[in-house]
Amino acid sequence: MAKKIDEEALAEAYNRALALEKSGDVDAAVAAYEEVLAIDPDDHGGAAVRIAAMGRGETPAKAPDAYVETLFDQHAEVFEDVLVEQLSYHVPMLVRQRLQALKLGPFKRLLDLGCGTGLTGGALRDLCEDMTGIDISEKMVEIAHEKDLYATLFVAEVEDFLDDNDEEAFDIITATDVLPYLGALEPLFFGAAENLTPGGLFIFSSETLPDELLAGRAYMVGPHQRFAHADAYVKERLTATGFDLVEISDINVRMEDGQPTPGHLVIARYIG
Repeated sequence: MAKKIDEEALAEAYNRALALEKSGDVDAAVAAYEEVLAIDPDDHGGAAVRIAAMGRGETPAKAPDAYVETLFDQHAEVFEDVLVEQLSYHVPMLVRQRLQALKLGPFKRLLDLGCGTGLTGGALRDLCEDMTGIDISEKMVEIAHEKDLYATLFVAEVEDFLDDNDEEAFDIITATDVLPYLGALEPLFFGAAENLTPGGLFIFSSETLPDELLAGRAYMVGPHQRFAHADAYVKERLTATGFDLVEISDINVRMEDGQPTPGHLVIARYIG
């Protein structure tokens, strides 16, 4: 049986850690977040990511599943208003624009990884005969289901789904706003390759940071607790997993504190 979490102690430790982080006392904040992890090893609050964002500890290979699920369950009802209206997130429409500009499509079967409330599904609906959506947040999937965009929806972690899926292959896989919650990209890229038809497209967005901040690292947790990737690492991992780069575009992923978040929109073709 799972150990029952002391919610009161957890809330006290987490709030104390946040206050210390805000005050700039990094050492004390890290110690408080480590206390949070001791109370809640599954890390629903993303303490490990916050420690890494302060430049301490090991950079995790990905954000904890419990954290991502909790984060998006909590924000499901206001997700589109916050992300689209307040943070100017338009990556799904950028995907559509690039596909049309490159004269790619229409498509038979699309797999939308991290489908959320269906923003990418909505943008590509008329370009695809059949769409499958995957998201770790049950509440996000419920909202996507109400839109009647996807023939099939699953509540699952994307890497696990790609590893376990034995259905017919897809000719296009999208992953918009998924990489900011992943550090190491091998499992995602290998999984996408395993689930694509030969010549199928893999389209995703990523966030990045200036070279002086990345300091030669393949990826790191940025100041807003999301992973940023070096474009050289993204290209190298694509090649290693059987993809040919079609296009990589510089984009503004979203606004954050009134500033643009630099990133890339990547289109790759699976060549095996």
